[in-house]
Amino acid sequence: MRPELTQATDLLRRNTPEAVEEAIGLLQNTVYSFSMKVCGHPEDAEDTMQEVLYRSLGHLAKIHDPQALAVWLYTVTRNRCWRMRRKSSNAPAHMLSLDELMPSDEELGLLLKDAGESPEGNLLGHEQHQMLHQAILRVPPTLRIVLVLHDMEELTTGQVAQILGLQQGTVRIRLHRARLSVRKEMNQLLSNAVVPSATAQAAPARTKRGGPKSSRKPAECRDLFANLSEYLDGRIEPVTCDQMRAHIEGCPSCVAFLHDLRAAIDRCRALEVPCDPAVAPRLRTILTREYLRLLVAPERKKSAAVV
Repeated sequence: MRPELTQATDLLRRNTPEAVEEAIGLLQNTVYSFSMKVCGHPEDAEDTMQEVLYRSLGHLAKIHDPQALAVWLYTVTRNRCWRMRRKSSNAPAHMLSLDELMPSDEELGLLLKDAGESPEGNLLGHEQHQMLHQAILRVPPTLRIVLVLHDMEELTTGQVAQILGLQQGTVRIRLHRARLSVRKEMNQLLSNAVVPSATAQAAPARTKRGGPKSSRKPAECRDLFANLSEYLDGRIEPVTCDQMRAHIEGCPSCVAFLHDLRAAIDRCRALEVPCDPAVAPRLRTILTREYLRLLVAPERKKSAAVV
C-alpha cells in the first residue's frame, strides 16, 4: 500500500485545517494518478478526482485504518473510472494467449545480444515516462487494472481481489499476464523509438492475430515463463523454487528474459502521474473547507439538542 494513504489517515485524525489540507492533497494525487494509469485521459481523471473526493468527505473521518481507506478509495475510484473510460485507440483487438506473450526465438536472441545494454539509455527520462504510460494503456483493461493496483499502487493480492471481486488465484494469473503484456508493449515501443529502421528489418514474423510466431520451447522453459511472477514475488514452494533457480542459472535465454521482466515490473512501480499543479490547489482548498464544515456540523447538532 502506498505510504501516502497511511500518512493521509494520520493527518485526518488531527482535525486541524493544515493537516486536513495536506491529507486532501495526498488523496488528490493518489486518485488522479490511479485514474490516469487506468484510463489515460486527463479530463476524465480530473473529473473522477473531484467527484470521488467530494463524495468521500463524509466518510473519511469515519475511516481510521489505512488499509480500509485504501480498499474503499480504490473501489470507488475504479467504479467511477470504469463508467467514464473511453476506449483507447491503442487497445488490443483481442487478449493475447500465454504462448503469444512468451518471447519468440528472435526476441530471445535480441535479449541475449543486448544483455547489459538497454535501449532506454538512449532516451530521456520524460520520453521513457510517456512511453511506459502508453505501454500500460495498451494492456487489456481487465489485466491493466490488476497491474496498476498491485504493482503501481502497491496493494496486496488480497486487497486487489477484494476491490475487483475476484479470487486471489485469478488475480495472480491476471497479474502475470499483465506483466508479460506491458513488458512486450514497452520493448516494442523502445525498439521503434531507438532504432526504427533496424527494428523493422529484424521484426519477427506475425501471425494472423498479430502476435509473433514462436517455435515450441523446451518444456522447462515454458513452465518457467508461465510461473515467473510467482518466482519473482517469492510465492513458489522452496523445492520448486530451487528447481527453477537451477534451470535459470543454466539457461542464458531464461536469465535474459527474467532480467527483462524484472526491469518492466520495476519501471511500472516507479511510474508516477501527478495531478496538474494548476488544478490541485484550488480544488484542495474547496475540499478542505467542506470537510471541516462536515466535521463541525454534528457537534453543532449535539449542542443544539442539549440546549
